[in-house]
Amino acid sequence: MQNEDLKIIQKLSNLCVQNGTIDKELYVKHDVKRGLRDINGKGVRAGLTEISEICSNKIVDGKTVPCDGKLYYRGIDVEDIVKGFIHDDRFGFEEVVYLLLFGNLPNAQQLKEINELLAKYRHLPHYFTRDVILKAPSNDMMNALARSVLTLYSYDSNPDDTSLPNVLRQCLQLIAQFPVISVYGYQAFNHYKRNKSLIIHSPQPELSTAENILYMLRADSKYTKLEAKLLDMSLVLHAEHGGGNNSSFTTHVVTSSGTDTYSAIAAALGSLKGPKHGGANIKVVKMFEDMKKNISDYTDEDEVRSYLIKLLHGEAFDNAGLIYGMGHAVYSISDPRARVFKGFVKKLSEEKGRMDEFGLYSMVERLAPEVIAKERRIYKGVSANVDFYSGFVYSMLDLPQKLFTPLFAIARIAGWSAHRIEELVNQNKIIRPAYINVHDRTPYIDIDKR
Repeated sequence: MQNEDLKIIQKLSNLCVQNGTIDKELYVKHDVKRGLRDINGKGVRAGLTEISEICSNKIVDGKTVPCDGKLYYRGIDVEDIVKGFIHDDRFGFEEVVYLLLFGNLPNAQQLKEINELLAKYRHLPHYFTRDVILKAPSNDMMNALARSVLTLYSYDSNPDDTSLPNVLRQCLQLIAQFPVISVYGYQAFNHYKRNKSLIIHSPQPELSTAENILYMLRADSKYTKLEAKLLDMSLVLHAEHGGGNNSSFTTHVVTSSGTDTYSAIAAALGSLKGPKHGGANIKVVKMFEDMKKNISDYTDEDEVRSYLIKLLHGEAFDNAGLIYGMGHAVYSISDPRARVFKGFVKKLSEEKGRMDEFGLYSMVERLAPEVIAKERRIYKGVSANVDFYSGFVYSMLDLPQKLFTPLFAIARIAGWSAHRIEELVNQNKIIRPAYINVHDRTPYIDIDKR
C-alpha cells in the first residue's frame, strides 16, 4: 500500500473511532447485556439445547455456591466417557461424534458403522488437494481450512438442500475431512512458504481420527500408542462445550438464516480463529517459553511467583496483564477438561523426558490462583482451563503451533454439526437480537454546504 493511501486509511480509521465510540454509561442506562452476559458475568439465556451442559455451581441451603466444574455430553459426564474408552483400551472421539449427533452412545455395531462411514468420507474430492490446497497455500491454517470448506460447496452435487439426511451427510463428510484438509494445508505451507519437503500421506481406513492426524503429519508416519491416545482424548475434550460458546452460537445464528452447511461451518471457523476463543493454547505455550527464558530455576516458587506478578502488571511476555490458561467464563473452582488432561499429561511428560516442564506447569497451576486473588479483585474463583495443558500436550507431540487452533476445529466440528442439526430440527425463526440506536437524529446537508 502506498504512503498516501496509508495516510488516508489512517485518517478514515480515526473517524471510525471518533464517530463510532458509544458512551459506556448508555449500556448501563439501557440495561444492555454486553457480550450477552450480565454484570456478574453470567450468560443471558438465548436458547435451549440437549447437546451438552456445563455445571460450575450447585444449590446449597437455597444459595448458589461454586463447585468443581462438570461437563456433560447428552447428559453423560465426559469424565465417565473418558474412563470408559480408556478402560476398554480404545479410541473415543468417533464414539463421541456418534453421541453428539444422535443422542445416544453407540453399541458395538453402530460404532463400527460410524467408523466405516468416516473412513469412507475422509478422502477429498478428485484433484481437490492439487487444485485447492496446494495451489493457494496460506500462512494461517484456519483461513486455509475455511477456504477449503467453502470450496467444497462447489464439489457437492446438492449443496443447498437443508433436509436432515443431506445436512447429516455433509456434516459427516466435514467431520471426516477436517483432519485431512488441516494437515495437507500445513504441509503445503511448510513446502511453499518454508521450502521444506512436501509430504502428502493418504489417510488410512483402519486408523482412528487421532492416529490418522499423526500418520499424515509425520514424515515417517510413526507414533506411539500413548501419543495417539492423548491426542484422541484432546479431541474428545474439545468436541463440544455447551451451546453458549461463541462458535457454537455462531453456528445456530447462521443456520437459522436457512443457509447451506458449508457457509454455517465456515462462519463457525471464523469465530474459532479469534484468540479469545480458539487460539488461547498457543498463548499459553508462548507464555511458558518466555517464562523459561526469564527464570533460572524451575523449582523456585519465589522466582515463579515473581514472574506471575509481572505478568499481571503487564511487565512480562506480551504486556497484556494476563496469565494465559488461567480462568474461564463459566468454571471457577476447576475445569473438568483440565482435570482429565492432567493425569495423562504426566504420563506423556515421563515418556518424553519433560518432567521438569510438567513440574513448572503444575507449580504455575497452583500459584496463579493465589497471585490473581491477591493482585486482582475478582467475583469468582480462578483455576486452570483446558488450554493450560492442551498446548503443552501438543508441543510434546511435536505438533506445529500452526495446527493448534485447527486441532480445536477438528474436534469442535462434531459439536457444530450437532448444533446445526438441532437448530434445523427446532427452527422456526431467524435469530435476530435487538439493538438500541443511541445516535441523535441528524438532518441531511447538501454536499456544497458540508
